[in-house]
Amino acid sequence: MKLRIGLPKGSLQSATLKMFKKAGYDILASERSYLPVIDDEELEAILIRAQEIPRYVEDGVLDVGLTGEDWIRERRAKVVEVAELVYAKQGLKAVKWVLAVPNNSAVKSVVDLKGKRIATELVNVTKSYLRKYGVKADVEFSWGATEVKPPELADAIVELTETGESLRANNLRVVDIVLQSTTRLIANRKAYQNKWKRRKLNNLTLLLKGALLAEEKVGLKMNVAEKNLRRVISVLPAMRTPTISKLSEKDWWAVETVIDESTARDIIPKLKEAGGEGIIEYGLNKVIL
Repeated sequence: MKLRIGLPKGSLQSATLKMFKKAGYDILASERSYLPVIDDEELEAILIRAQEIPRYVEDGVLDVGLTGEDWIRERRAKVVEVAELVYAKQGLKAVKWVLAVPNNSAVKSVVDLKGKRIATELVNVTKSYLRKYGVKADVEFSWGATEVKPPELADAIVELTETGESLRANNLRVVDIVLQSTTRLIANRKAYQNKWKRRKLNNLTLLLKGALLAEEKVGLKMNVAEKNLRRVISVLPAMRTPTISKLSEKDWWAVETVIDESTARDIIPKLKEAGGEGIIEYGLNKVIL
């Protein structure tokens, strides 16, 4: 038996394959092939656009898939959301769909768009957003290059952004956030009821979540004289408590722990000052809580 999984092709592809690598899965994907090779005989992968994955998972063509919450809502797909995996093209964060207009536009809020034309790839979500404010506008599907359409082809756009660079480059300003979206691991309802597939999926989920958590963590280990042990431990913001083991040399201890990578540059000098010696920082592949 195999678990058939849809992996997002395009902007999320590189980040997804990197995450699977850290989770323990080697995936070989050529530029021209949509059928990557994965070193797990129980997994069968296909590369496909994230926009299409919810429909194929709902229909049972795929057992599971990785896609954005935005496309689940846009397709109104009836699927099982197994896990939220917070990563994107530019890092470990949510992406935003924003309502944007030209810098010189008179539009100040969504209510000013009554009777206007909005271009977007996220048509259904945008229509729902407008209904919430009682605004009737013409929402048309955009096949791409949405940022260049205002003001000649559209009065406003609803577009995906991570950094806002593309919007600024096209002289657009954000009026409102329509939706914040994160990557989701979804499953076909029938496949999720299959005991073997559900167990395989749960194991995969555990490893992927562990790989993502490890992206923000590093390991630290050091040697500490017994007289400095209490002071060194007080510096460490351990996830639980540090691992402490006695060294062969009398009155010396080995201390090991996991910390947030963002805090390492501040903590390491403090550890040195407190008496830590031979301090080593190392990367992690997975952190399983």
